[in-house]
Amino acid sequence: MNTEKTYHFSRLKAKIAETFLIAHAASKDIRDWKGNTITDFQEDLRSKTKGSISEKWFYTYIKNDAKKLPRVDMLNLLSEYVGYENWNDFVQQQVENEVETESEVEVEKAVKSSSKLVWLLLILSVFGFGIYTFYPIENTFSFCFIDADQRASITNIPLDIIVLRKEESPLYFKTDSLGCFSYATPEKELKFVVKSPYHKTDTIVRHINSNHHKTVQLQTDDYALMLLYYANGNKEDWKKRREQLQELIADNAQIYRAFANTIGIEMYTKKEFINLLTIPTSSLKKMKILDKTYANEKIVKLKFMIQ
Repeated sequence: MNTEKTYHFSRLKAKIAETFLIAHAASKDIRDWKGNTITDFQEDLRSKTKGSISEKWFYTYIKNDAKKLPRVDMLNLLSEYVGYENWNDFVQQQVENEVETESEVEVEKAVKSSSKLVWLLLILSVFGFGIYTFYPIENTFSFCFIDADQRASITNIPLDIIVLRKEESPLYFKTDSLGCFSYATPEKELKFVVKSPYHKTDTIVRHINSNHHKTVQLQTDDYALMLLYYANGNKEDWKKRREQLQELIADNAQIYRAFANTIGIEMYTKKEFINLLTIPTSSLKKMKILDKTYANEKIVKLKFMIQ
């Protein structure tokens, strides 16, 4: 396992223990938990995040040193439990806090070693200049990409990121194993294009103050998925796609098709809409989702247009 990721996961387990001990009595070392303590933690996790873990999972990844990290959805769930947006947010803030702590330690050493105010001011000035030199004023943009249909992190394939710069050539990156991407720049605004074989290409523009926009949803390109199906002749893939649509859409979902040149609306049943998505036709490439509403992790209302 990557040493850095192991370190951050151990920090996450320590944060989990701190959070649980706020309202419960237990050992400070989470590896010592067992029996009723694990049960109480499962209940506390469920009440705060609406998610859950099994006792077997707890023994595999919490009490023991697993050979690999848990799935990203579980890391996101536990990060949310301790007060962070997701796993990527937790790791980023841990790194930033460590940099700040190291800076504070260096300043404290300088103060203790100085006997005169003039030397203290000199040391602080030099140190401040060093901080400015090695840590220039840059803005770090971080994003994690989510499949808009499945509402899950896109980790099965790396996404292509093209950073568009003013009066300079673009830069090319790929998302990491967690489906995330970070970029540091002196600019306060970032513009980039994200490409995926199975999602629609999108151009993203974010301002540094829009910190709540760390998650980017990508629309699935169903036409591209059909091309993959026919190219490989793999019926299981397409069967699985239909099953996923069955799970994603509520049985009584209200599905409406709008038309560009008329005010008319056509209603579809769940079965009719799934058939529309899975019958090969070039018009699917022109499908545009206008609006959708979720309830209990299922689409209950959908409005779309075929341009």
